[in-house]
Amino acid sequence: MKFILAWVVVFVVWFLGSFVVHGVLLHHDYQQLGNLFRSDNDQQRFFPLMILAHALMSGALVWIYSRGVESKPWLAQGARYGLAVALLAIVPTYLIYFAVQPLPGGLVARQIIFDGMLTVVLGVLVAWLYRDAAKSSALI
Repeated sequence: MKFILAWVVVFVVWFLGSFVVHGVLLHHDYQQLGNLFRSDNDQQRFFPLMILAHALMSGALVWIYSRGVESKPWLAQGARYGLAVALLAIVPTYLIYFAVQPLPGGLVARQIIFDGMLTVVLGVLVAWLYRDAAKSSALI
């Protein structure tokens, strides 16, 4: 039950956080790139895939954390976890996009910074949701 609850909470926060990052903070940057990205109307056709992607990422984020949670302070553990996930997924993904697409370096830097910060927040969130699991694992 804890896993499902954490999955749903992380999904909602990640989805909203991604909207803030990409739909608000970086929206103007994306519009400046013309046809390199889909139009707002065209994006709506693919919105179910965006939901599916966030559901899969959220479930995986919670699942991996739940398998490795330790009896250490949850805040630092969550921040380290979020940073590790950012270094595994966020940073390399945007660097690869930069290598194969004509994206401005400033945009890529902002994508890495904003999504990296969001990932650290999500790591802290999942650690907070599992903070009691760390205590109980210390008793075993």
